[in-house]
Amino acid sequence: MTLSKKSILSAVSAEPDRYDNKALARHLGVKGADRRTLRAYLRELEDDGLIVKSSKKTYREADALPGVMVIRITKIDEHGDLIGEPESFKGEGQPPQLLVREGPTSKKSKKDKGVEMTVGGRALCRIKKRDDGTITAQVMKKLGDGPSEHLGVLYKGGRGWRIKPVSKKARDEYKPNSVPKDAEDNDLVFYRSSRKNKGDLRLADILRTVGSANGAKAASLISLYENDIPMGFSDEVIEEAKSLKLPKLSGPREDLRHLALITIDPVDAKDFDDAVLAHPDDNPKNKGGWVIWVAIADVAAFVTPGSALDEAAREKGNSVYLPDRVEPMLPHELSSDLCSLRPHEDRACMAVRMVFDKKGHKVSHKFHRGLMRSHARLTYAEAQDGFMGSPGIAAEPVLDILQNLYAAYGVLKQSRAEREPLAIELPERRVHVNEAGDVTAITLRERFDAHKLIEEFMVQANVAAAEALAQKNIQTIIRLHEEPGRDKLQGLVDFLPALDLKFTLSDRVTPKRFNRLLEQAGEKDLAETVGMAVLRSQSQAIYTPEGAGHFGLNLDHYAHFTSPIRRYADLIVHRALIKTFKLGDDGTTTTESSRLKEISEHISTTERRAMVAERDATDRYVAAYLEKQLGAEFDARITGVTKFGLFITLDETGADGLIPARSLGQEYFAFEEKKKALTGVNSGKTYRFGRQVRVQLKEATPVTGGLIFDMVSKPEDGKPPKGNPRGNNKGSRGKRHKRKRK
Repeated sequence: MTLSKKSILSAVSAEPDRYDNKALARHLGVKGADRRTLRAYLRELEDDGLIVKSSKKTYREADALPGVMVIRITKIDEHGDLIGEPESFKGEGQPPQLLVREGPTSKKSKKDKGVEMTVGGRALCRIKKRDDGTITAQVMKKLGDGPSEHLGVLYKGGRGWRIKPVSKKARDEYKPNSVPKDAEDNDLVFYRSSRKNKGDLRLADILRTVGSANGAKAASLISLYENDIPMGFSDEVIEEAKSLKLPKLSGPREDLRHLALITIDPVDAKDFDDAVLAHPDDNPKNKGGWVIWVAIADVAAFVTPGSALDEAAREKGNSVYLPDRVEPMLPHELSSDLCSLRPHEDRACMAVRMVFDKKGHKVSHKFHRGLMRSHARLTYAEAQDGFMGSPGIAAEPVLDILQNLYAAYGVLKQSRAEREPLAIELPERRVHVNEAGDVTAITLRERFDAHKLIEEFMVQANVAAAEALAQKNIQTIIRLHEEPGRDKLQGLVDFLPALDLKFTLSDRVTPKRFNRLLEQAGEKDLAETVGMAVLRSQSQAIYTPEGAGHFGLNLDHYAHFTSPIRRYADLIVHRALIKTFKLGDDGTTTTESSRLKEISEHISTTERRAMVAERDATDRYVAAYLEKQLGAEFDARITGVTKFGLFITLDETGADGLIPARSLGQEYFAFEEKKKALTGVNSGKTYRFGRQVRVQLKEATPVTGGLIFDMVSKPEDGKPPKGNPRGNNKGSRGKRHKRKRK
C-alpha cells in the first residue's frame, strides 16, 4: 500500500483507535526510512485537525467516535438488524445510530459464535466505519445494566436539599451535588448516584426534572418512569396512525357484516378488540353442537412490519393498565378508534369460526379475514342481566344473541370441567381515582358468568390459532406455561402441614391435584391463603417460539391471538395466520421470522415490567388513600413471612403492608421457613402465614406506596424453634463467644 495522507486517513477512519504509530506502520507496510515520513504525516494531520491522538496514543478522525465504546441497543430496524447508540454521547445533535454486529469477533475462532443481544442490552463494542459510511459496532463483551438512572423526590429540609428515592427497595436518601435554579420542593427528578459521600449521605447528580410529586396522578407517572415504560408516541408514529384508513373489501377479505357479533367488556373499557357470536349447528351430523365465532380487531392491516407504528408497538410490547390511565401499545387513533370494534361501525377483523359438539369438544375451526360490524356494546353487568332474563335497555335488542351465547357457554363448560384447568379464584380489587388524582373508593371486582364466558371463548380462539399453525409446522410466538419446579413445590409441601393440609411430590403434579387441594382449603376457610401459596408455587408464563403446552390451562397448544390492540405477541400470531392461510400480503416477513426468539424475550420482559408498574401504581394510590387513617385498625391476613417481618393484606381494600419483626415484642422472633412463621425463641409464641389478624396503621408513604403496621392480635401458642437462635440460655451465648475468638 502506498504511503500517503489519504492511506493514513483511510486506515484510521475504518478502525478508529485501533492503530498507534507502530501498528499503523505494520498495517500500511511501512519500513525503514519511510517510518520518518509516516510520523511527519501524522503530525501534519494532527496539526490540520483531521485526526486526534487518544490517551493510549492511538489515532482516529477528529469527528469520529472512539474505537471502543459502550453501546446500548435501542431497536430492531426493518431488516431485522440491531441498532444501537453510544451510552455516553457528548457530541452535538442526536447520538449516531450504529449497526450492531453480534457475530464472532475473530474469523479464526470457530467456537466463537458471538454474543446474543436484545433491545435494551448493553455491550462493549469495537467501532468500525464502512466504505458506504455506515458505522458498525462489533460486540466484544456483553455488559450488565450499568450505571442506571433512578427516580426520586427532591425536597428541602432543615439540612438543605435531599433526594428521597421513590423505590420501596431504597433505604437511603441522597444529597444532590447541585440543584437546578428553578427547582421546587417535591419535584420529581431523575438522578444518578455517585461513589462519593458527604458525611453519612451518598452524593447524587440530578439529571432532569419530570414534574411534581404533588401533581394529580403522580403515582402512575412515578410507576411508569421507575419501570422504564415508554410513554406517548413520536410525531412520526402519530402521523402514520392518522394517515391510515379502513381497508376495502377485496381479495381474501370477506364481508362478515351480516354476522350478529357483539362486544362484552368492562364498563370503563375504551378499546374493544373482541366480538362474539354463537348459534346452534345446523349440521345433522352434529346434533346439539354449536358454532362459535370470535372476531378480533385486524391490527395487522394497519401495523405493518418495519413501520414506525410497528417499531413503537414492539418497543412497548403491551399496554399498561394503571388505576387512573392506560399507557397504550398503539396510539389512540388505532387503539380506541380505527381498530376498536365500536358498535354499528365497519371494522376490519380477523375471525375464527369454531364448531363444537354437544359435549363442548372442538370439532373444527377456520380462520377468516373480513369486514364486520358490531351489533351492540355491552358491559359485563348488562350481559349478565340478559343471561338471567332481566335485560336492560342496552341488552334488550340483542337478547336472543345473549341467550345463544349463554347456551353455547353451557356446552363449553362441560369440556372445561373434563379438562379441569387450575382453578385459583382470588379476589380482585379496583382502585377508583377521580380527575384530581384522589382515590375515592377501593372495591371488589364483581365476577359474573359473563366474565367466564368471554374468558372461555377467548381461550378456545387462542387454542385454535396455536393448533392451526402447529398443524402446518409454522413457528410463531406461543404462550408457554411449564409445570412448577420442584424447589417451589417443596416450599408448598413443607408449609401445608402447618394448616393441617397435605400435598406430596410422589405423584405426578397436575392442575387436578392442585384443585383438590384448593377444595380442601375452602372447607377450612383457607381458600385465599392456600390459593396464594399455590399461585406462588407456579412457573412464570412466558412468550417463546419453542416448546408447547400451558400447565395452568391444561392445554397442549396455546398462543395469544385475541388482544392485538394491547399485546404485541397477538399481532405476531395474526401475521403468521395471514401468511400461512393466504389471507393477505401483510403477513410474517422473513426478517420477523428470524427474530422470533429475540422478540419473545423482549415482550416477556415488557409484560413483567408492566405487571410491576401496575402493582406499584396501585400501592401508591392505596397508600395515599390510607394516609388519612393513621392509627386506625383493620382486619387483615398474613400473606408473607420473612426473617425481617410479616407481610399482610387488608381484607377490605386489599392493601399490602409490612409489620417489622422488631415490633412484634420484646423477645427475638425467629423465621421458620418450613412453617412460614415467625416464632418467639423463648416463648414459642407464633405468627404464621395465612392467619387472620388485627393490625394498626403506623406509617403510610404515598411516594413509595409503603405501608407499615403494628400487630394488634396476640400470637398463637407454640413451641420455641429448635436450636433456640438468639435465645437467652447461656449455652448458646457461650458457643457464639467461642466462635468469635477462632
